[in-house]
Amino acid sequence: KKSCVKAAKEHSIPKDLSKVLENKVLEKVLDLSLVKLSVVEMTCSGDADSEGILSKSASSHSDLIPGVYEGGLKIWECTFDLMEYFSEAEIGFTNKTVLDLGCGAGLLGIVALQGEAARVHFQDYNSTVIDEITLPNVVANCINGGRRMGRGEDRKASKPPSKRPRKAEGSSEVLGRCRFFSGEWSQVSQLLLNSNEPCSKYDIILTSETIYNPDCYSALHDTLAQLLDKNGRVYLASKVHYFGVGGGIYLFEKFIEEKNVFTTSIVKTIDQGLQRCIMEIAFKNSC
Repeated sequence: KKSCVKAAKEHSIPKDLSKVLENKVLEKVLDLSLVKLSVVEMTCSGDADSEGILSKSASSHSDLIPGVYEGGLKIWECTFDLMEYFSEAEIGFTNKTVLDLGCGAGLLGIVALQGEAARVHFQDYNSTVIDEITLPNVVANCINGGRRMGRGEDRKASKPPSKRPRKAEGSSEVLGRCRFFSGEWSQVSQLLLNSNEPCSKYDIILTSETIYNPDCYSALHDTLAQLLDKNGRVYLASKVHYFGVGGGIYLFEKFIEEKNVFTTSIVKTIDQGLQRCIMEIAFKNSC
């Protein structure tokens, strides 16, 4: 079995935020401003993609190369399921500390920021994804959303995105609440826990389409156990079964039950297309 281990790294936020959106084209997805992935794939090379995941993904015609590229260049459908569930279940992010685990484009964390989360940390396996997609997406919504992500009363005043980044007014306060990490889950956990900066546990951990590979269940479980606040909640979105890879919601649920650390609850099932589920996870005996 191939190891899932990849060293952790924290990504600094550039002082000149306009540089983050250079050569990026923005598009609207569910009222969010996101960099167009097809343009990133065409323009990103060399030092900007030191991992070579764009060429490797293209040459192998695969959205997943275990231990090399873990799918962060694509927005998977369960992400949208989870975003919809936030609204339906009225999940509150105000003043919460949130981790977007396996963040990819970072949509879940951006929604948490819009919901006035106190802190949002973004993690993806690949550093290229963080630098070329996640961070630009967060910056794009800080800039192009005007004050929407600052103070809630101004959200309705947002303007459509522009292909050219505007002056990054009002964005520093929001970005001051964010940190960005790449690397394998257990490595990122250790980086956070051993950091000189205080690492309070997360009130909410959000994760979508991250349980396709059963070989990584132990690392994921341990990461949740180490980083979730004692009364925190994990919201996990997944397909019922990942054909050709072997993972799925019920296999992961069984894994969690055997560990006897968490309780789980399937809070929503989506039957359109491939069946998908949203699971809520909490520590046993939590409030």
